[in-house]
Amino acid sequence: MKALRPTLLAAAGTALVLATSAAALPAAEDLSSVLSRAHVWTPTEISSMNVTAGPAGPGAFAFRADVECDYLDKKLSGRSPKFACNVGGNDEVKVKYGGTNGEVYGEVVTTRLLWVLGFGADHMYPVRVICRGCPETVGGILRADGARIVDPAVIERKMPGTELSDAWSWKELDTIDEEAGGAPRAHRDALKLLAVFLQHTDTKPQQQRLICLDRPAATAGSEAPASTPCSRPFMLIQDVGVTFGRASTFNDNTKSSTNLDAWSATPTWKATTGPCVGNLPRSYTGTLDDPVISEEGRRFLAGLLTQLADSQIRDLFDVSRVTLRVRTPGDARSGFPAVDEWVEAFKRKRGEIVNRRCA
Repeated sequence: MKALRPTLLAAAGTALVLATSAAALPAAEDLSSVLSRAHVWTPTEISSMNVTAGPAGPGAFAFRADVECDYLDKKLSGRSPKFACNVGGNDEVKVKYGGTNGEVYGEVVTTRLLWVLGFGADHMYPVRVICRGCPETVGGILRADGARIVDPAVIERKMPGTELSDAWSWKELDTIDEEAGGAPRAHRDALKLLAVFLQHTDTKPQQQRLICLDRPAATAGSEAPASTPCSRPFMLIQDVGVTFGRASTFNDNTKSSTNLDAWSATPTWKATTGPCVGNLPRSYTGTLDDPVISEEGRRFLAGLLTQLADSQIRDLFDVSRVTLRVRTPGDARSGFPAVDEWVEAFKRKRGEIVNRRCA
């Protein structure tokens, strides 16, 4: 199946609208009808989720596994340090790396949290990469055989599902129709509030993806069948590295990515009384701006977050190796935080959601 390739019809900084060719979908539906039926959450047994191991299945990597690969000389999008590498056969992966790259830590803690709670996310695995052919610019430790040990590093695997569109605006969540079978407002507002909790600042459309959960993916040399409508369209966030800091106009890695002092000091709500407005100012390219949250959305997310055991919250930050990121990035004198500091901040900010009422 040919993926939908949406076109941005407005300049950065304004409302963004997506358009697509109807030829990419079955004749019986178009993108707007698919979006109207989309979901953003699936049930999980939160208490039994293994946060450290993460998503299982083909292509999964154990925590801190040594992964050997062959460097691929190709340009990847985005500003953070990354490279493509072949781990065998035709298995090409994206590697994000660098001790000063906040996304190495933020991607893991955020995707694991989304996965545990039942919201969509790609799978990020913290590993030690042994890269054959990596250029000197990658850094790492050069071995006698010429390979480079790159650590810390994370490898990305896509969430299973057939891609229908490689972008959506957060404004499009409001086009979902529960009567047409789409996600209820509680789920959609819970996702918006979770974005606030995470301080997910980089909300441009390319950071989100629309997939089909019940349509087989294309095999080599063929396209996935598109003769029948997708009955399980699903909207997920696909790039969440600039999180656990403070939202910023230009999605600054130093301020907005795995910055304990900034995240801890940023309130969840714009005000403690009155309407529930999430404290997430829109970045220059973003499409989510201080969202208004319903009581059903707040209550739904609070119910999920309170199911997390203290041990699972600790595991979120342990597996993400956040202790390798200074407390205030850019200020070496701030020192390296303990996991307990992150856990305390998480539980306090969770309380801001649990103890508020939006009725």
